[in-house]
Amino acid sequence: MEFRELTVPDAWEITPRQFGDPRGVFLEAFKEGPFAEAVGHPLDLKQANSSVSAAGVVRGIHFADLPPSQAKYVMCPRGAVLDVVVDIRVGSPTFGRWDSVLLDDVDRRAIYVSEGLGHAFCSLEDDSTVVYLCSAPYAPGREHGINPACRTVGITWPETTRDGRPLEVRLSEKDAAAPGLNEARDQGLLPSYDEVQRFLADKRAAHSA
Repeated sequence: MEFRELTVPDAWEITPRQFGDPRGVFLEAFKEGPFAEAVGHPLDLKQANSSVSAAGVVRGIHFADLPPSQAKYVMCPRGAVLDVVVDIRVGSPTFGRWDSVLLDDVDRRAIYVSEGLGHAFCSLEDDSTVVYLCSAPYAPGREHGINPACRTVGITWPETTRDGRPLEVRLSEKDAAAPGLNEARDQGLLPSYDEVQRFLADKRAAHSA
C-alpha cells in the first residue's frame, strides 16, 4: 500500500497492492498501520456511506464545520469517478487549489481527505459506486457546499465517460445553488487554515502520546 500526498496538503492518494489469480483479485482496501504512519494519526471511523451515481453526476464540493468536520477515506469498488479535493482553508498557502485522483475498479485507489478540506467527485460511467469511511457522522446543520462550477476554484471536470462518450454534468439543486469559494469565505462558512492545523496537530499529538 503506497501513500502519496497530493498538491493539496493533508490529502493523500492511496494505491493498494492487488493479488490476482484465476479466481479474481484480493487487496487490502484499508490498513490502520500504514495509514497512521502516513497521516500521523489513526482513522477514527464513525460512519460508512455509499452512493451510486449515473454518468455525469457531480457530488460536491462538500465540507463540514470544524470541529469536528468530517474526514473521508473514499473508494470506488465499481465503475469510475474523478475524485477531487479542494483547499478551502482561509489563510492556507494553497487556498483555492484543487487536485484529483481517478478512483476506479481497475487500479482500486483510494483518497483520504482530511478535516477542513472540500470534497467532490464526477461519475464517469453509470452505476459508479463510491464508499466513504467517515470520521464523524452526518450532521445536516453542519454541512455546507461550494458550487462545483466555481470559477475561482476552476475545476476541470471531465468531458467524456470512461469509454469516451460525451459526458453531461448533472448537479443536485442544492449543489447548483451553493455559493462560490469567495462568497462562502465572505459568509464565514469556511474554516481557517490555523484552526485546521491546530485540530490536526492535536490529533497527531494524541496518537503519539
